[in-house]
Order: sequence, then structure tokens, then C-alpha cells
Amino acid sequence: MARQSPNRPDADKPEPDLEIDEDLDEAGDEIDDDEIEEEAATSRSTSSGSSALWADTKIDPVEIALPSGVGYTLRAYRLSTSLTPTDIGDREEEDLFAAKAKHAVPDEDDDTVVILDDDFPSEEDEEDEDDETSRRGKHARTEDAEEPSAEDFEDEEEEEAAEDVPVFLSHRGRLLLFKSPESLVTFVRSGAPNDLAQVEGWADLVERIQPADVAPSDEDSYELDLVVENLRGGHDTWDFNLLIEAGEAARDLSYALRLNPVLTALAPGSPLDDLDEALRAAAGGGLGAFRGRRRLKKIGAQQASLGWRTIIGKISAAVDWRD
Repeated sequence: MARQSPNRPDADKPEPDLEIDEDLDEAGDEIDDDEIEEEAATSRSTSSGSSALWADTKIDPVEIALPSGVGYTLRAYRLSTSLTPTDIGDREEEDLFAAKAKHAVPDEDDDTVVILDDDFPSEEDEEDEDDETSRRGKHARTEDAEEPSAEDFEDEEEEEAAEDVPVFLSHRGRLLLFKSPESLVTFVRSGAPNDLAQVEGWADLVERIQPADVAPSDEDSYELDLVVENLRGGHDTWDFNLLIEAGEAARDLSYALRLNPVLTALAPGSPLDDLDEALRAAAGGGLGAFRGRRRLKKIGAQQASLGWRTIIGKISAAVDWRD
């Protein structure tokens, strides 16, 4: 019997099943594709759920970057007539809202009777009044039943005075900023007192909010920590969108937290308000942009940076950081 050569392949050894290997590769590819699709679907579902939450409650997550750090909070816009302003009784500085209240006419006690000289007309006044009445005679105007009453005018004035104003997750005049979405959600669910608890939709938010929902959009992210440095760089380096968005955030915060110095610094006609208008014109494009840039050249970079440094300092001092 002839001996088989050691270099000759064994004829009895089975060939590898290539079809099985190909099937395994295809199965692996299918598993990977399924996992990717499942993760994508989960991501879409989470994003959709977050959008629905904010749309239903009309409350939005906000990210604010300050020199002391970056934090998350919540903001809503509601009619001014439906909100109770945050309590700043512990704050020593003069408050614009309190100043307005000082000039309001106090309510008289029920038992107090105020007598004015005009309540007792002279005899000449009475005679003049009688003559005027007789001259009018039959031409005196009769009131129409459909004419608006005084109450209707009052209601109309109240509707005109009401406007959408910002309210933040704040308490006693201090903005609550959280360093992580988890800590924000923990606070919201804790039932701790805050200024947002008075708005419609808050109870729904407390029940549904999850850490994954706290993902502010670009429009709700404000980099206040970069404003002063950007202004110091000079007109050619100014970031229009950065500065415009910072102005919007500062106005919202100053109103909601009742920061009178910031309200004054950004009031219409102030240097920083002129800067804001020029920035908006420059960012708008067209002929207005050219004029806006010319206006910006006339605004001192040092003056603008100093003004904004004061604003950032006032806002930072009104922040209550929560881990």
C-alpha cells in the first residue's frame, strides 16, 4: 500500500462551508443594523418627547454661561397680569417696582371722608350751571343703551396694559442655576418654592420632566461670559449675534429678578440700548447694515465693555448656584 505524501492535502478532509460563513456575516450585519436603527428610534422618540413636553407646558429649558460657570434653568413667558413678581424683600437696593408703588394713590379707609373745596360750589357757579343747562334745553344728549360703560373702558385698558413678560426658575429675587440636568430635575420634583410654580403648566412639567429633556436649543443658550472679552477686542471683532442674544437674556433676567440697575442700564435711549440697536441694524443686512456699522464705529469699545461688565456683575450676584 502506497504511503500518502505529507505535502499532499488530505483528500478526506471536508472543505470549509463558505455559505455558512456568509450567512453568519449577513446575520451579524443585520444585528448591527437593527441595533443602530433601534438607537436612532430611541433618540428620535426622546427628542420628540422633549419637544412635546415644552410645547405642552410652554416652559423652556435655558442654558446660561457666566464667568462663574455654566448652568441650566427654566423660563416661561406669561401675561404680566397673571404673575406675582418675585419677592425681593431681602434685597437692600432700591427696586423700580417698589418706587412705582410709592407714587400710587393709596386706598382710603372706608370710614375716611375727604372733603375738597370743589365739593361746595359757590352761588355764582350754581347760577352759571343753571344757565348752561337751560341753553342746552332739548338738545341735551341722551345716553345710548349700547354705549360702552366705564367698566368696559377699564377692562379694555387692562387688556392693553397686559403683555407677555418673562418668569424664570427663581426664588426671592435670585435665579436658580443648576450645574447638571439631573440636579435641576431633582429640584423641580422636590416641590420647593419657586416663582415658576405659579404658572399654568407647572404641575404637568413636574410629573413628566426627565434629565434627558433638559437640552436647551441654540436660541435658548446664552454666553454671557464672553460678552466683555468680545467687546474689548474692538469693533472689527464684535460678534453681533453673541451681543444681541446677551442683551435679550439680560433684559429678561433683569425684569424677572427685578434688577433695577440693569433695567436702567438697558432702558431705551441708554448707551447700551443704542449699541443694541446698532448691532441689530448691522446684522440685518442691506443698506441698514452699512448704517449700523457706521453707528457702531461711533460707540466706544471701552465704554461698552465697562457697561456690560457691570451688568454681568449684577446678574452674577443674583444667582443661586445649585449642584
